[in-house]
Amino acid sequence: MSLIHAVAFVDHHSAQVLQFDSTQVVERKVRAHLKYTRQHGSEVRTEHEFFAQVCDALEGIAEVLVAGGHTGLADFKHYVNKHRPQTAQRIIGYEVVNHPSENELVALARKHFVKYDTLMGTRAPG
Repeated sequence: MSLIHAVAFVDHHSAQVLQFDSTQVVERKVRAHLKYTRQHGSEVRTEHEFFAQVCDALEGIAEVLVAGGHTGLADFKHYVNKHRPQTAQRIIGYEVVNHPSENELVALARKHFVKYDTLMGTRAPG
């Protein structure tokens, strides 16, 4: 069975992408590689590189819910809308949460996707 739904917990240093259906969960982690330089804007470039890796990890997933802390979520959303519009089209929502467990994250996403699928008039697979 194809895993078309995913939830991604994103902050400024790491991301946890959980693809799931009714019976299985597949996890993928992305970590930021911190580079300290004296160049102006190096933190922004490093953050952009990390957010690009997160977007790459979301490739091939039809519908994604992104969760995280308020600031990290806002920065990721801004990056995606500005630099990755094709990824932005597959993100169905953003949820502010405070470090949930994997089970809590998947439960949140399942509830969100049921509401989304009902709103869109489609039947949720699996």
